[in-house]
Amino acid sequence: MTLDTVRTICRALPAVSEDVKWGHDLCFLVGGKMFTVVDLEPPHSLAFKCTPESFGELVERPGIIPAPYMARNMWVQEQELGNVLDRRELEPLVRTSYELVVATLPKSRRPGGPTPAVGVPERGAPRARTVRKAASRKRATPKRTVRTRAGTKPAGRKRPAKRSKR
Repeated sequence: MTLDTVRTICRALPAVSEDVKWGHDLCFLVGGKMFTVVDLEPPHSLAFKCTPESFGELVERPGIIPAPYMARNMWVQEQELGNVLDRRELEPLVRTSYELVVATLPKSRRPGGPTPAVGVPERGAPRARTVRKAASRKRATPKRTVRTRAGTKPAGRKRPAKRSKR
């Protein structure tokens, strides 16, 4: 299996883009999130997201390990491209990885997601401002007052007691 085979499998899925990250990793993304990563330097390794069930099954196979830094997110890594997984096995695994990532995207960023309704501005478009009337509100807590011989007056700020210098 070659890099072109992996690229063909990934690019066949809807709304997929690719990007080279960290200098030597070809990342396939949907909605800005990675679902498959291939190392461009030989020996080419392949990493992808999988379900918890398939994660346990795949890491038991020789040549497949939990992906470094991403195993906690259920990613596995085939250490040499095409050594363990052939195209017949890899296609459904990559599709599952794609579907798992798409499921985490907000509906607005999903491929084939909802189109904006007529009259509803697109996200980030400037909105018309509405003028609100100032509502008269009652004070939540009554103002504190202090009783004096002459009557009542507003309470002043309490000051902390002075400390003596020793």
